[in-house]
Amino acid sequence: MPKQLKFDEIGQWSRIKLEILKEYASSYSIILAAQKRPEFHHVYIEGFAGAGVHVTKVTGDFVVGSPLNALNVRPPFREYHLVDIAPDKVQSLRELIGLRNDVFIYPGDCNQILLEKVFPRVRYDNYRRGLCVLDPYGLDLDWKVVFTAGQMKSLDMFLNFPVQAINRSVLWREPEGVDETQIARMTAFWGDESWRNHAYQVKRDLFNNLRTEKESNEAVAHAFRDRLRVVAGFRQVPEPLPMRNSKGSIVYYLFFASPKDTAEGIVLDIFNKYRTQGG
Repeated sequence: MPKQLKFDEIGQWSRIKLEILKEYASSYSIILAAQKRPEFHHVYIEGFAGAGVHVTKVTGDFVVGSPLNALNVRPPFREYHLVDIAPDKVQSLRELIGLRNDVFIYPGDCNQILLEKVFPRVRYDNYRRGLCVLDPYGLDLDWKVVFTAGQMKSLDMFLNFPVQAINRSVLWREPEGVDETQIARMTAFWGDESWRNHAYQVKRDLFNNLRTEKESNEAVAHAFRDRLRVVAGFRQVPEPLPMRNSKGSIVYYLFFASPKDTAEGIVLDIFNKYRTQGG
């Protein structure tokens, strides 16, 4: 592994996310591999793949990351496409995985690589299907990726909606002070400026003065869920799973989206299993 690599530290909520991804990937691969008429070529995709392992905040123990978990799924996926923008994390992935004909590791911006190199390999009319995991480092994901995934009708998707990072960077109680660069990043993540209408409401106070009030995390997440269904075109987008830190604050919402009705039942069973353990 790279000598200077500092592994990401994760809390209990991230360990739960890893278990959820592992369980769904296993069910997904079993179902897709069993299809024979027609036979499907199913692939695993991760846009922010990381170094392959993490370190727990409490004990400092190493924890296997989602790409390596996916590689251990049986029956295996036919291909694995792993992307990360950090060269040291890409090097770590290469060293941990080694040379494999079924694993493709891409250094660079997943917003470009997924659209240009990976998604075209998972065309619906070619009987290809994929499970795509998008766990962005804050507001580093472009809506074009999410929209394209929804329109393809061949991808199931897990998406980390980083509400804590969004609140810290953009959704301030006094929005006038937010940096224009952060506003542009939020607009790219959301897809347009309609996020403003869902994040804030103009109300009158006791003295009949107009004032801007910030909406709740739940309201913003609900609006994003609607975008996944109505704008991106995913058929099934169950209520996301709120992931909380040790203080009970929501760190992010874990969304799942799929073109298939059967997928929702599977993921809801998994979500319900972990719903009370998100802190």
